[in-house]
Amino acid sequence: MPNPAQVFSLTDCNSFYASCERVFRPDLAKTPIVVLSNNDGCVIARSYDAKPFVKMGAPYFQIKDIVRQRGIQVFSSNYALYGDMSERVMTIVESMTDSCETYSIDEIFSDLSGMPGDLDALGRRIRATVLRCTGIPVGVGIATTKTLAKLANHTAKRLQTQTGGVVNICDDFKRDWVLRNTDVSEVWGIGRRLKAHLTELRINSAMDLARADPQMLRNKFSVVVEKTARELRGTACLELEEAAPAKHEICCSRAFGKRLTDLQPIKEAVATYMMRASEKLRAQRSLCRKIRVSIRTGMFNPNEAKFANGALIELPYPTDDVRILTKTALGAVEQVFRPGFNYSKAEVLLLNLCRRGEFTEDLFATSQPESTDRIMGVMDQINGRWGRGTLRSASVPAAPEWAMRREFLSQSYTTRLDQLWQVS
Repeated sequence: MPNPAQVFSLTDCNSFYASCERVFRPDLAKTPIVVLSNNDGCVIARSYDAKPFVKMGAPYFQIKDIVRQRGIQVFSSNYALYGDMSERVMTIVESMTDSCETYSIDEIFSDLSGMPGDLDALGRRIRATVLRCTGIPVGVGIATTKTLAKLANHTAKRLQTQTGGVVNICDDFKRDWVLRNTDVSEVWGIGRRLKAHLTELRINSAMDLARADPQMLRNKFSVVVEKTARELRGTACLELEEAAPAKHEICCSRAFGKRLTDLQPIKEAVATYMMRASEKLRAQRSLCRKIRVSIRTGMFNPNEAKFANGALIELPYPTDDVRILTKTALGAVEQVFRPGFNYSKAEVLLLNLCRRGEFTEDLFATSQPESTDRIMGVMDQINGRWGRGTLRSASVPAAPEWAMRREFLSQSYTTRLDQLWQVS
């Protein structure tokens, strides 16, 4: 049977964060793994064999006994490692397909339209190549729409023993079987709240949603739900986005590793967050017109006084200059800081972003000088080659005491020369 005119695939890494940790720790091949959020707060990733014992989002302090009793290995989030491993996986998939859309750190859509040969065999080659070159196990779902490809991928992972990690539902019979045997809550974009409303309409499975009246879904819910139903029936409504759209806002927010009471370390934290936010701003070639800086105490400890405050500042001209952004942000911190509180978190938000060349400058208004573009370009090149933070603002410390708590952090095996994997 010839391949359909339009075909999508979704390659999704299995338990990605946990799998990254296992690549360099083969001794943990049969050991359950959980990965914790910032400051070792709660569970954000679990290996398959840890899921029966630990719930997603469970606070670490509540599961310490379970972790010890079940022999579960705990890791702090190692975003440098995960980001690098993700790039390696995406590069392999992109090399084996025509056009791709990186959907998240562990998911990538591919357009297989017009590709000759057996698509199931292609899916198996993708899976085998990624595993051989990176050590990361993946599932591959193939279908005529992106929503169906997502559902096929879910089935590939749910029935991995029977499917070998690859499911192709371009065939109507296979597609209908998957739709009938998949709860509507597993459909891409259908959350718990929406599922409750759909259940009231006796829409319990993916097949029920596919057969529902599109106009009713649009009127009662939204055009997004209507498109989801049409996609489940095989009508492609979502195109591949090969280039990610530029963000309209950029936020960098972190909880401190410990409570801060003095102004100086909070200013250091804000300068550090602004450094990262400005890198993201320049990466998408945007300029910023306004920033918002906020700080707050912990909100859940009944024994701590509560305080939160923020300031919105307009910049003198649209800019991506980290020096101006940092100076403005530090001035905002001085405005909102109040002594006598235990601060737990700070946030910087870049607002009113505009792309270069997409706005009309006032003839008499000040604009960013060309020398700034050159300076920022050189700084980004140095940091890109020698590692983030090699060249930074003077107000950004190298090893701050307030840094995020990560007691179970693994090595940065692929991004730091002093932490390369050693085999003895």
